[in-house]
Amino acid sequence: MTDLPAGERQQLPPPAADTGAMGWLRRNLFSSWGNGITTVVLLAAILWLLAWFVDWAVVNAVWTAPSGQACRGHGACWALIHEKYRFIFFGTFPYEQQWRPLLAVIVMVTMLGTSADRRMWNRRLIWIWGIGSFLTFLLMFGQINIPLGLILFVALAVGGLGMLLRSAVAAAPEIAGWRTLAAIGAIGIVLRLVGVLPPWSLAIAPFSYVETGLWGGLPVTLILATYGLVFAFPYGILLALGRRSNLPLIKGLCIGFIELIRGVPLISLLIMASVMLPLFLPTGMTIDKFLRALIAVILFAGAYIAEIIRGGLQSLPKGQFEAADAMGFNYFQRTTLIILPQALRVVIPPLINTFIGFFKDTSLVLIIGIFDFLNAANQALVDPNWAGFPSEVYLFAAFVYFCFCFSMSRYSKYLEVELNKGTRR
Repeated sequence: MTDLPAGERQQLPPPAADTGAMGWLRRNLFSSWGNGITTVVLLAAILWLLAWFVDWAVVNAVWTAPSGQACRGHGACWALIHEKYRFIFFGTFPYEQQWRPLLAVIVMVTMLGTSADRRMWNRRLIWIWGIGSFLTFLLMFGQINIPLGLILFVALAVGGLGMLLRSAVAAAPEIAGWRTLAAIGAIGIVLRLVGVLPPWSLAIAPFSYVETGLWGGLPVTLILATYGLVFAFPYGILLALGRRSNLPLIKGLCIGFIELIRGVPLISLLIMASVMLPLFLPTGMTIDKFLRALIAVILFAGAYIAEIIRGGLQSLPKGQFEAADAMGFNYFQRTTLIILPQALRVVIPPLINTFIGFFKDTSLVLIIGIFDFLNAANQALVDPNWAGFPSEVYLFAAFVYFCFCFSMSRYSKYLEVELNKGTRR
């Protein structure tokens, strides 16, 4: 026996049954007779369901078949997915040109993956999204006509916004490039209005044009979700800041807009955009149905994002605002450097939850005749040769949705941990 100082006891290790895997099972699953019986019953049910699913989905499944009739009396008819996967993914896009939406999906996934890397959170990301978006819509449409007026307006808007942000967070000499861009846009617009510049447009048409009525499948879901949320996010930030403004008119307009949009379902906005909006347009003027649906998604998502960000702004202690004022920051510096970064870090979980919800809600565009991934999968069952196998189609669609949504969920967890390093809990 080891000699111990007077008054001290020998420290013995815990019993083997209370440590390791056996200890975890005993504490969590078999801590009492009731818990033990419940665990055994649930495990038996899970194993039985798993065995049945493996037998149906793998062992007795039919992987290739000329029609659904050959699948009768067997397990899962995965031959349906093998036969219809191109229609499910790309809808009625011209068959011989479906490599174009495939490349568009690859470009969008690449942009999203690049955006997830924090090392790319700089000017390079703007170029990546600009070039990637241009390639995406060029591949989907086949041709792009950019009016001169739109080019000049974008130059003026980007230059003006750059001047505003640079004046708030950087030194004056760094504003020269933005000033030049804004000046070119402003002068060009004036010259265009007085008739000095011709009304030409920049036309790029490397492929045959494909109207949006033929789009469908995964590209539609990704475009609506990605660009809907990309545009809705800054717009939601502006709404949240406007709702907290001290100017009664701005605050009232933001509150009214947010409450109006959040007070109606997304389907009603889609119907308004598809049916009512064309009635208010001048004769001969039309807006593409897909673009109208995208605008409705942006407006709806922006209102919800605004309320989430407003919650993050309200969660910050008043001392953060007072400290920024004491350092001599103006409103834009205080908001962009102190307040918004902290508020956005706080609301990462509800923001990602909203993103996941809107990614799945893109299926509602069926109400106005646009076939996203889920609805294209559903249309695959219309073929009488493959009718009667909805489980396989919906399981395949659910798997694709799960891959995207689970990726967003895991990235949210990663981002939450990374941005909270070095902060108190």
